[in-house]
Amino acid sequence: MINVENLTVEFGADPLFDSIGFVISKHERIALVGKNGAGKSTLLKIIAGLQEPTSGRVARPKDLCIGYLPQHMIHNDQTTVIEEAEKAFEHITVLERKLEQMNNALCERTDYESDSYAQLIDDIGELNEQLGMLGGGNLRAESERTLLGLGFLRSDFNRPTSEFSGGWRMRIELAKILLQRPDLLLLDEPTNHLDIESIQWLENFLANSPAAVLLVSHDKAFLDRVTTRTIEISLGRIYDYRANYSKYVQLRAERREQQLRAYANQQKEIHDTEAFIERFRYKATKSVQVQSRIKQLERMERIEVDMEDNSQLRLKFPPAPRSGNYPVIIEDLSKRYGEHLVIDKVNLTIHRGDKVAFVGKNGEGKTTLVKCIMNEIDFEGKLQLGHNVKIGYFAQNQASLLDENRTVFETIDYVAVGDIRTKIRDILGAFMFGGEASDKKVKVLSGGERSRLAMIRLLLEPVNLLILDEPTNHLDMRSKDVLKQAIQEFDGTVIVVSHDRDFLDGLVSKVYEFGGGVVREHLGGIYDFLQHKKMVDLQEIEHRDKPTAKEKSEAPATDQTANSDLSWAERKEQQRKQQRAERLVTLCEINIAEKEAEIKAVEEKMASGQADATLFETYATLKKELDALMADWEEALAATL
Repeated sequence: MINVENLTVEFGADPLFDSIGFVISKHERIALVGKNGAGKSTLLKIIAGLQEPTSGRVARPKDLCIGYLPQHMIHNDQTTVIEEAEKAFEHITVLERKLEQMNNALCERTDYESDSYAQLIDDIGELNEQLGMLGGGNLRAESERTLLGLGFLRSDFNRPTSEFSGGWRMRIELAKILLQRPDLLLLDEPTNHLDIESIQWLENFLANSPAAVLLVSHDKAFLDRVTTRTIEISLGRIYDYRANYSKYVQLRAERREQQLRAYANQQKEIHDTEAFIERFRYKATKSVQVQSRIKQLERMERIEVDMEDNSQLRLKFPPAPRSGNYPVIIEDLSKRYGEHLVIDKVNLTIHRGDKVAFVGKNGEGKTTLVKCIMNEIDFEGKLQLGHNVKIGYFAQNQASLLDENRTVFETIDYVAVGDIRTKIRDILGAFMFGGEASDKKVKVLSGGERSRLAMIRLLLEPVNLLILDEPTNHLDMRSKDVLKQAIQEFDGTVIVVSHDRDFLDGLVSKVYEFGGGVVREHLGGIYDFLQHKKMVDLQEIEHRDKPTAKEKSEAPATDQTANSDLSWAERKEQQRKQQRAERLVTLCEINIAEKEAEIKAVEEKMASGQADATLFETYATLKKELDALMADWEEALAATL
């Protein structure tokens, strides 16, 4: 379907790609992986026909329909949701206007016997057939059906797109692509800004789509569920594996190990052969053997070991100046947009040194509350920042706000002040922008490189409250691990908005769950939160019903106010006792089920006429043991209430 042939792309001295080639067949689902800046987004743009390579070509059928979802989207805030979705049918609308013009011209004609009149009728017939094949005639119904399937309500259709969060805007773009019915889907970081419900929908959509898929993502679980082939870009070359991401990682390690072993064996053989030649080069009796060994060396096909890109982000936040004991105190905070209530009477207190996570569906108010803390929007209620609080803020769209016409160095030099300006080169080197990379224009940087550049601003002056809104978007796996370690070592207070469960694991000690206007506090890490909620996956958050009005009114009292008089250690111990009691209930229920199974087996023997005195004694003993287990279960259950 698509044939990439000898593709070379050069930016400066080193080529981004060097004569690479591969084939995309129908219905294939391919993951495109590699470090930030390796050229993944560039390759997608070239295949989509939006960028030309330095040399080589992409062979594609003329009638091939490609749906391309870029990493950074420019949204038109003047349109409604339904209007934006219907842009997928612009090519059909053009044909419909052309058909209308032809029909009007036909009505005005009177030369019924002329050849041109007959040709016009034929043209109208062909155009009608073409529109029929494209599905013209009921476009509004199809658009509405698709938007409803993606979670939009009918009341959302006429709302401006500007009112929606990044994840919902991504769904609008996905709706447009779905309505186009492409033969090939090119998706660049499609899970960025998506909540877990949206990611699950996208997985199902891709699994059922007849289109071929080539996608870039740094979400390991998403890649494993969607793709069956992995193409790695590294140092200008590609490595093709017929396997999903996890299997690819294993195969890559095995391939390199085999290469190193074969290389070492060959080097030993070369060394031994050269030693023999040097030893007997001038002995006439060994001249035949020497010449044979020389020819053997010349014919030998030398084994090469694939080069590895070992450059890595180095990140360490400056020591945090001391702040007050409570950097953030929020009391009865509410925020609404028109009639739409986003968060209602939120109460929370963040202590100095806390590392907390904001989790929940897109549009439930996580970023809204962050903007309230940053004093970027108005709100009702009280929000107080502690003494000497200095905030370092990484916004969800931080990377897209950079001036594309500046170089990497100019971007940082423009905002740096004081002594830090003398260290700009060192900081850029730590973020893998050393040497010529610092002179690159921002507009040629990948999404991950832009995110790294935007993050440098957080190092320009010491802060004691880090607020990171989806900081892992566009970052590769290695960079995410480095960022996580840097946050763990940071001695200040941290608020992280993220849907990345692996990133949050071991990072936060408190989770705030957003949903239905309510914010609920959960002590412990992300997996403690999942266990407490009796979940095995964050996906279950997305499928819970929104809290009722009664739950809203009770939530602050039960989850926050009731615990506010207890210390963190006391609340943590209270939670541990609750978890122990819940585990004991589960254990009792398992033992009861096993005991009931034993009793049932005995009863079946008794009913079949196999009863004797011993069997009746066994039966009586089992019944007593069951009664004791039931008493233990009731006691354990009471401890959880």
